Amino acid sequence: MPRVPVNRPSLPALVRVAGPSGEAVPDPATAAALARAAEMLATGQLVVIPTETVYGLAANALDADAVALIYRVKGRPPDNPLIVHVSDTAMARRLAADWPEVAARATAACWPGPLTVVVRKAAAVPKIVTAGGETVALRCPAVAVTRRLIEQAGCPLAAPSANRSEAVSPTTAAHVLDGLGSRVGLILDAGPCEHGLESTVLDCTVEPPRILRPGPITAATLAAVIGMPVLGPGNRAAPVAENRPAPPASLDRSPGQRQRHYAPRTPLEVSAEAAPRVAELLGSGSRIGWLTLRPEAAEVRRLADSPSLVVVPMPADAAAYGRMLYATLHALDHRHLDRLVADAVPDETAWAAVHDRLSRATSEI
Repeated sequence: MPRVPVNRPSLPALVRVAGPSGEAVPDPATAAALARAAEMLATGQLVVIPTETVYGLAANALDADAVALIYRVKGRPPDNPLIVHVSDTAMARRLAADWPEVAARATAACWPGPLTVVVRKAAAVPKIVTAGGETVALRCPAVAVTRRLIEQAGCPLAAPSANRSEAVSPTTAAHVLDGLGSRVGLILDAGPCEHGLESTVLDCTVEPPRILRPGPITAATLAAVIGMPVLGPGNRAAPVAENRPAPPASLDRSPGQRQRHYAPRTPLEVSAEAAPRVAELLGSGSRIGWLTLRPEAAEVRRLADSPSLVVVPMPADAAAYGRMLYATLHALDHRHLDRLVADAVPDETAWAAVHDRLSRATSEI
């Protein structure tokens, strides 16, 4: 069957499917949507899938041409690897050259869920998926309907976030429509994502294992289930085998490591002294959106009277903040503001994922 061109004349079909828990037997509408999605994947087309983290732009991970289409639709640099989604551990192990004990323990405790493990890739995984590297990032999503689709399609799915490269990741089907529009053919809509931030990525090819991208699962949780310390991003770790050299520093082993990522269209800055910065910007005539952790503070309430300011109260809990962050940035991008200002978040391990996303979203590089 001929492949479908990237540029489509109309908006994609958006089909509501069962949510995160799923059903033992899908309802007829969900079953029909999965059959359609599986057929599209078999013919090299792209399908937008729900996960508990963000929505993904999926293709058959074993079809190099289909994976190339992901890069084209997203405008993604070819040296930025993709995460491969699997239905279970057995599928993951078929994609790995070996399965370290660290990976076995981590996945036994955290799959299905928002954890990606990096292991040495099997020969069956096309180099385009790994951006030429010898490791592959694997994840088993918690959304049951997505695992069912992988089983029905009979292949693992390469699936980065379903948005244009460097933009804010989508946590609803509406965000996907806004960002990709007619560039995709089918969106499976399971409602808002549970976590709202991308998965934790754990490099299992080094010792001790190292988090490459912080996410919903913390280093402390991983250390407890693995039974050894887990390094944070930026910490150096040795290759597991002495005769296996570490990859060059320039070769990404995981997505989400670029300095600029997850960025809204409206320029965003993070400030430890947000109130005076907001006042300064308002004084210059700018229209401002303010993500604040202190909505009841006197200086916030005083500035909130300005018609040029949109104040968004943000949760003081790290997980709740993470669930709300991307949806808030998407909404503020539609307000035609000049600048966004976010209060600096606590310098605590629980906030590592939020801190990482805010830092990359504010980078000018």
